[in-house]
Amino acid sequence: MHHQKPGARAEYRLQESIRIKDSVSLAEKFQKLKSLTVNLEFFDSEGIHRSSQVKYTVNLANAKSVFSFGCPNHECVRGDFDLSKEIADAVTARRKSVVGEMTCQGWRNRTTIDTIRCHNILRFKFSLTY
Repeated sequence: MHHQKPGARAEYRLQESIRIKDSVSLAEKFQKLKSLTVNLEFFDSEGIHRSSQVKYTVNLANAKSVFSFGCPNHECVRGDFDLSKEIADAVTARRKSVVGEMTCQGWRNRTTIDTIRCHNILRFKFSLTY
């Protein structure tokens, strides 16, 4: 029987899944944080066409402190949006609101690894209470 080796994307997704699963919860890491509302908007690399939008109130007891979201480009390899540092910086500074933008640094697809970056854009807003 022939077992197919997982591709670069699948391998990366598995590593990230383990990293996220092994992290402590947001409630455990940031004990003074009482609530977090997140608004995420995903755009193409030009920042013109929005592919999706998500807005939700985070369950701090269940959400992991590795606060990462997958790139909406289903062919992207090694690209995600890790907002862990942005959350940590906001809580450390006791900010009530954070607005920012991040560009995906993954590769557009498996045939463009080491040549063409994905560069999809995530625009985010956090509302925090303590």
